[in-house]
Amino acid sequence: MSSAGSTTVARSESPDPSSHATNIYDTEDAQGEWLDEEDDEDDDDMDYEAATDDNEEIEFYDTTDEVESEFHDAEDGLTGVEIEFSTNEEGNETETEPTSAQPATATPAPAPLGRIHVTHNQIMRLFGHAGLRDLFTTHLGHASGNPADDEEADGYSGSRRRRRAKGSTGRYPPVPSEEGRNLMASGIFGEDGYFEDKLRKRKERLATRLMYRELGVHADSPHRTNRLASQGLIPSSNADTIIHYNARCYSGQFSDDGNFFFSCAQDFKVRMYDTSNPYKWKYYKTAVYPYGQWTITDASLSPDNRYLAYSSIRSIVCLAPTDPTLSAESPMLLDFSDMGQSSRRRQFGGGYSNFGIWSIRFSGDGREVVAGTGDHSVYVYDIEAKRSILRIPGHNDHVNAVCFGDKSSPHILYSGSDDTLIKVWDRRSMGDSREAGVFMGHTEGLTYVDSKGDGRYVLSNGKDQTMKLWDLRKMMPTEKASKLDPARYSTGFDYRFMAYSEADYEPHPHDCSLVTFRGHRVLKTLIRCHFSPPGSTDSRYVYSGSEDGSVYIYNIDATLAGKIDVNKATHHSRPKDPEYLTRQYEIRTSRNPDAWKTCVRDASWHPNAPVVAATSWNGWGMSTGTCTTHSWNDGTEVDEGEPKMGLRVDQHLEEDEALYDRPRRGNRQSQFRARLRSQMVRAADDDDEDGW
Repeated sequence: MSSAGSTTVARSESPDPSSHATNIYDTEDAQGEWLDEEDDEDDDDMDYEAATDDNEEIEFYDTTDEVESEFHDAEDGLTGVEIEFSTNEEGNETETEPTSAQPATATPAPAPLGRIHVTHNQIMRLFGHAGLRDLFTTHLGHASGNPADDEEADGYSGSRRRRRAKGSTGRYPPVPSEEGRNLMASGIFGEDGYFEDKLRKRKERLATRLMYRELGVHADSPHRTNRLASQGLIPSSNADTIIHYNARCYSGQFSDDGNFFFSCAQDFKVRMYDTSNPYKWKYYKTAVYPYGQWTITDASLSPDNRYLAYSSIRSIVCLAPTDPTLSAESPMLLDFSDMGQSSRRRQFGGGYSNFGIWSIRFSGDGREVVAGTGDHSVYVYDIEAKRSILRIPGHNDHVNAVCFGDKSSPHILYSGSDDTLIKVWDRRSMGDSREAGVFMGHTEGLTYVDSKGDGRYVLSNGKDQTMKLWDLRKMMPTEKASKLDPARYSTGFDYRFMAYSEADYEPHPHDCSLVTFRGHRVLKTLIRCHFSPPGSTDSRYVYSGSEDGSVYIYNIDATLAGKIDVNKATHHSRPKDPEYLTRQYEIRTSRNPDAWKTCVRDASWHPNAPVVAATSWNGWGMSTGTCTTHSWNDGTEVDEGEPKMGLRVDQHLEEDEALYDRPRRGNRQSQFRARLRSQMVRAADDDDEDGW
């Protein structure tokens, strides 16, 4: 590797920790050139190849205990050479004063044979080990108070998880995003508003736009006026209805036509609601997952709204009819581990399961279901054939999210994994079992992937606390992606119990995303993100749940368009119950033993109305769950309609006085029922809706 930077060096794709190359410092080169010497005792050699990407920077692997053997002592290549450098009392490098024997000239006198005078930067090249690098930069760089020295020394770091000084810039893409602004102006993601008041640049309110429509202003583009009016209706934080569950909620979505909504909870039950009137829901059915493990991980509704598929951490997907007249207590079982290659049938109920399923989606024609699994694979199940017809073992870690690229075609698949990659699969050209392309840019695992449905744009949520927008035309070719090691850029932190520090974030050198969205927190669970619907928002926004108890709504240029504070809307909306506190998620502390916590795991925007439904872990210690509905009210805080905002109901949408600390004012019969309910003893019945 030349120190002048004329040649860039990259490690092989999957280096063997046991193999290494000895680095020798060439004393004849004034710039300090490194030579590579192969170790004859190793079975596997580490090959160094010139990088094909001009923008690729030199990277070093993290020097943990497992790969400590990669680094050798410098004395192996510097035998007989004495290295000399000097510092002052404060730790800064000093230049040697010229003496009479060495007059000051433009060209320094040659060093005596066997003695080399090296600079601070050459010391950083010499010691590639992260510990020695930190030692020298702490002693020399910080003591000097010159941040430029630290940035220059970072180029020779051996650690992937290094902290930058406070106030450092350039790590995150700028906001607003220039690419996002271009997309907003193109008309693909909504319409750009125009200003009537050219002097004050005031944005039009809904009432103003409606008045202009009635007066015939902008009559040449009435459809544009309607779209502008609809896309500005962002729901507020005030909750219209708070549906309380006795278990944590994991997901909830509207159907494509908006007439149906389902919510999945940790008690292995899926509740179904009639939302043909988005402001007045009706409960009509509950489906159960028998023999589930931990929770219901995902659910998907068929395009005709006739069947609901839902999964758990098993290889079985349940398929239940949504018709309220048909029973859902015994759903159809789809065994994704059955590839039709063996006559032995899988035994469900006895605990046999090859893998867990984290994500499922119906195809556009309703004939197939795709699943992302814990065995690092993507499965495609044919409902008519009653078996899996395709298995793609294409990832190196759990596949947490899958979806179809186009609603009208089952050929293009997207899969997001904990290996930080989103892979694109074209089922028409999989003869070599390779992906058609890769989206690379996240530095931590993926939690969710959503398609706009046009076969072009994709949205993803990552554990690196970012949400990214991708264009299928700009995916990375498979040949280039196969030469890169995605684990090199990951810190591998545990998102379930650890906080992610921005100081640990490093931009991905091969990021091919269009826009990066930041502000929400992807912690504790696989939090989901979505495109806003074209009907009610003109596809203007993208939104995501968050661990801090809010729904974040972004413009396509990465600026924040709105925020729905679910925690504030539901705070202390049910009394403490010791029975549910025994399974709280948060660790109890003496300072705040049973705090009310909210983590919004999923959210769904109604396709035809300005209504958002948020499903959350919500309650004292996040031991229970809620599904809250939020509608647009133009910022009005006073509720003049009926029912009043903040109505608390149970899973059957029945108003429950037990959810209040005190019975509200009402008739004597409702207060008497509330007192009886507080004295009732819970029956030990597995079919009881309130038990789990």
